[in-house]
Amino acid sequence: MTAAALRHDWTRDEVVALFALPFNELLHRAHSVHRAHHDPNAVQVSTLLSIKTGGCPEDCGYCPQAARYHTGVKAEKLMPVDAVVARAKAAKDAGASRFCMGAAWRSPKDRDVAQVAEIVSAVKALGLETCATLGMLTEPQAQTLKQAGLDYYNHNLDTAPEFYGEIIHTRQYQDRLDTLEHVRQVGLKTCCGGIVGMGETREQRAGLLETLANLPEHPQSVPVNQLVQVAGTPLHGTEALDPFEFVRTIAVARILMPASMVRLSAGRQQMDDAVQALCFFAGANSIFYGEKLLTTGNPDVEHDRALFRRLDLHALEVTEDTDTVHADIMAEESCGHGCGCAA
Repeated sequence: MTAAALRHDWTRDEVVALFALPFNELLHRAHSVHRAHHDPNAVQVSTLLSIKTGGCPEDCGYCPQAARYHTGVKAEKLMPVDAVVARAKAAKDAGASRFCMGAAWRSPKDRDVAQVAEIVSAVKALGLETCATLGMLTEPQAQTLKQAGLDYYNHNLDTAPEFYGEIIHTRQYQDRLDTLEHVRQVGLKTCCGGIVGMGETREQRAGLLETLANLPEHPQSVPVNQLVQVAGTPLHGTEALDPFEFVRTIAVARILMPASMVRLSAGRQQMDDAVQALCFFAGANSIFYGEKLLTTGNPDVEHDRALFRRLDLHALEVTEDTDTVHADIMAEESCGHGCGCAA
């Protein structure tokens, strides 16, 4: 199949129509697009390090790092440079190619960014690619991080514009779009996706993907998270999303953003192997890997290795033409949505 041209003019009706396709038809279309742009048996392997955990002033309804919720997550200070470098060295020794760092800030102060820039420079000096999620950034702050050697910035949209106000009240949707623009303007690559299963409708799930696909540049990485319910957060007790609806979401994301890495992110612990296999067929080609996805758990390493063997999948390796792979070490605490709780 010839690779389809990338589009940035999807309409809501078009995206809703994709969701409404018969399940097998949708998967066939998505898999065909996937094969045209990617090795269908290769999966990017990723994990996270939280360099500053808890105490966030935001009120994101899904997040245990919000200071206003009683979830057992303790607020911590930014890790010192040497501690982060030690973890980065361990990651490199274990075969990591990129090191991702998340901090629970709404928007870092310039002095915070300066500290993170020092960390980024030290990690970059090890020969690793670098990725960060720190919250909202100004363009000068993004430039500071770029000059320090940052390669990727994660900042999720979370949900559709019209549903956003049901989940978050402490920042506006436009704030997220503005940060993505600041990041793009300085030449950083973007990691941007959202969370499903928060009580949104199918049309609102379509709205999230429509917004992502119509950004000026498709995110190089698109994490699709399934809500991990944490006691003490407002969304605890939300009706669980049907697993096949999650697979549909992966498939539509693949069709809309053919060249992006679509990441099967938080919530994978709640999925059985058959659902994960359908997600890989539908176009997911990136996962978070490890015994614990920060605060909320993740399928353990040996189980993932066994699943890869059963499905004849292999971890995507870095070449001169492939700069999207990272297999990093994990910290103990964050929101578990692959977003650093500041994205």
